[in-house]
Amino acid sequence: MRNKTLVLHPHDNVGVALTDLSIGELIKDSENTVKIQDDISAKHKYALKNFSAGDDILMYGTIVGEATRSIPAGGAITLANIRHKTHKYRTTSQTYSWNPPDINYWKYKTFQGYLREDGQVGTANYWLVLPLVFCENTNIKLLQEAFENALGFAKVNPYERQIRNLISGLGNDVVQKSTETVTLEINEKDNRVFENLDGIRFLTHNGGCGGTRNDAETLCALLAGYIHHPNVAGATVLSLGCQNAEAKILERKLQDLQKGNPKPVIIFDQQQEGTTDDYITKVIAQTWEGLKVANKSKRSPQPISKLVIGLECGGSDGFSGISANPALGRVSDLVVTSGGSAILSEFPELCGAEQNLIDRCKTPEIAQKFIRLMEEYAAAADRVGSGFDMNPSPGNIKDGLLTDAIKSCGAAKKGGTAPISGVLDYTEYLTSPGLNLLCTPGNDVESTTGLAGSGANIILFTTGLGTPTGNPICPVIKVATNHKLTSRMSDIIDFDAGSVISGDQTIEECGDDLLELVLKVASGEMIVKADQKRNFDFIPWKRGVSL
Repeated sequence: MRNKTLVLHPHDNVGVALTDLSIGELIKDSENTVKIQDDISAKHKYALKNFSAGDDILMYGTIVGEATRSIPAGGAITLANIRHKTHKYRTTSQTYSWNPPDINYWKYKTFQGYLREDGQVGTANYWLVLPLVFCENTNIKLLQEAFENALGFAKVNPYERQIRNLISGLGNDVVQKSTETVTLEINEKDNRVFENLDGIRFLTHNGGCGGTRNDAETLCALLAGYIHHPNVAGATVLSLGCQNAEAKILERKLQDLQKGNPKPVIIFDQQQEGTTDDYITKVIAQTWEGLKVANKSKRSPQPISKLVIGLECGGSDGFSGISANPALGRVSDLVVTSGGSAILSEFPELCGAEQNLIDRCKTPEIAQKFIRLMEEYAAAADRVGSGFDMNPSPGNIKDGLLTDAIKSCGAAKKGGTAPISGVLDYTEYLTSPGLNLLCTPGNDVESTTGLAGSGANIILFTTGLGTPTGNPICPVIKVATNHKLTSRMSDIIDFDAGSVISGDQTIEECGDDLLELVLKVASGEMIVKADQKRNFDFIPWKRGVSL
């Protein structure tokens, strides 16, 4: 560790502990010499000045809280002495001035992707099987078992052997030996029938009926986005026949997206097919023909401009806004400058960063849409007594993200510094290249579900505490904020940004290495850990309040 502490912005009045600090330590920087007054754990903050009750707490150059009582210089910043507060934001008529990064190195870089007829490029080639209503989930699982076992996509569950050993009386002495085979068996090469098909992905959900008509419309729009997604070659859709999420709604949503470039989509209605056996037999036969069409797709060299990077964080810690999130920001800026796109989601985790984002919007209309969606969401949360200020989880707080504004200003770093070319409501599909904002909850899976539904063909997901979240159709690259997490949970981490905290790399160097990894994943040269472990998580947001 080259430095013990860090001050993120010249205007900040708190510092960040990069390692544990003890009472009495003297911390010196170019502006201050502070004597530490409390034991302060790594990732947490300490006062750079004497605070009185009501004084603003500044991080990232903006207000992230206010003191609730006096805090001495060198004292620990805790929930006992600060609370959430944000800077008041306003629209502006000023033109945003941006210095894009040098992309000479990246200008001719390519990845091996699947070029679709509508011009989108996939980083994978899947056939998708999904239900319009939860009543079809059992049939989806039946089809999944049959197809994956027959086509070589099934994975051995190594823990079954451990349980069988326990049943047979061999006892706990074989437990360790049984679990040691996990990585080996997950990474075994598939014996595939369709060599150009990366997999058949199966979705289940608990919606489609019993909720509001708006829920059904939203679900159909989300599912249409998944079918339209460049990583999907075609889809099989199961409908019961009497649900709110009608097949005709899905077809209308698809027509709005496809614009004359339809994919093979096969829709079945169980109530019209007779017995389950007749129904499933027909589904398999017609899906088989679709798989043969999907197998004709092949990878070809594609420019970085065809990347759509989803930007996500979950299980965040006090290092997220210092290492991994800014590294994603570097990747986002490089991709956008190259003509590609990035999508920044999780609106509750932009609370406190609004002014910076408003200032970066290309037009007043884009800024107004962002403000409207933020304020409508915030008002809905307030109505049920769960405002944005309640977003930080117990794990976030324990590891240094005390207020939503501290968390949000760090989370916004994932969006880099590029101008904002569009704002998307939930289920809206990307149409404007460049950096876009997408209204989703902060809930990891609801948000990643939305990112894929809006067209992200790669998702970069930062975590400081560790989370296994993945997605059925979009590779999710898990980026650790610190070395300890990478060492402790190596089976779920794809990239370690802890080199920024240790001082071994700059943010730019770390981001450049991450973009190299993105190109490998996009080319199918590397399978992300979430896919290896089959973390195919899919949870639609019902537009109720979820932070």
